[in-house]
Amino acid sequence: MLVSDLQFELRLASDPRDLAAAQRLRYAVFVEELGGDGPMVDHDARRETDRFDPYFEHLVLVDRQRDVEALDYVVGVYRLLTDTAAARMGQFYSEDEYDLTVLRDSGRPLLELGRSCLHPDYRGGTAMLHLWGGLARYVRERGIEVLFGVASFHGTDSDALAAPLSLLHHRHLAPPELRVRSRTYQPMNLMDESAIDRPRAMRAVPALIKAYLRLGGFVGDGAFVDQPFNTTDICLVMDTEKLNAQQTAIYTGGAR
Repeated sequence: MLVSDLQFELRLASDPRDLAAAQRLRYAVFVEELGGDGPMVDHDARRETDRFDPYFEHLVLVDRQRDVEALDYVVGVYRLLTDTAAARMGQFYSEDEYDLTVLRDSGRPLLELGRSCLHPDYRGGTAMLHLWGGLARYVRERGIEVLFGVASFHGTDSDALAAPLSLLHHRHLAPPELRVRSRTYQPMNLMDESAIDRPRAMRAVPALIKAYLRLGGFVGDGAFVDQPFNTTDICLVMDTEKLNAQQTAIYTGGAR
C-alpha cells in the first residue's frame, strides 16, 4: 500500500477485481467522456482494455466510501510499465506511435506512464496529489531515471490545435538525448512563436500535460494523430535528475 487515509487508499492493483474497476474508470473517461474506442473495448461490460494490460502494473486510487460490488470504487488510475516488463512484452506501448531509440540506447532505467485518469468528481482536489505521491514513491523504490508516456489533446484536427502544439514545440522540446520522434509524423511547429497568444494557447493544454511541464518535463518531436481514440497525442519525457526541485517537493510531500 502506497497511501492510506480515512477516505483514500492508493495501491498497486492486486487482483482481477481491481483491474476490472480500473478498466471501468478508463471506459468512463476515455470512451464515454472523450469518445475513444479500440479493438478490445468491451462496451457491454463498460471496460476499456487492450493487449498491454497484462504487462502493466496499475496504480489505483480507491475511495473507501464507494461501492466495491459495483466496481466503481477506483477513482484514479496510472498504468506503469518498467523496461523489464516491456522486454517481456516485446515493446513499450508508446512504440506504436513513437521511435524510442534514444531512450532505449541510453541504458538508463525507464518507466512508461499511461492511461492516467481521474473520475470527474475527484478532479481539482487531493486525488491527483495522492496519485503523484504514489508514483514518486514507486520511482524512488525502483531506481527509475527516465519517465515517459503519451498524453492527449481531445480531437484530431491539427489546425484547431495549432497554437498549443506550436507553443509546446517552441518552449518545451526535449533535448536531443531525450527527443523521441513520432512515427506517423504530425508536425507540432505549425505557427511562428511570435504569432502565438501564449496565455490562450497554454489554457488549451490539458491539465495533466501542464503538470508534467511544471515538473520540468519535455515533449518529443512531432505529434501522433490517433483516429480510433479521437486524440492527438504527444510524448512527454521527464529526466528524474532534472526535475524541478520545488515542484517535485509539492507532488511528493517533500520526499526524495
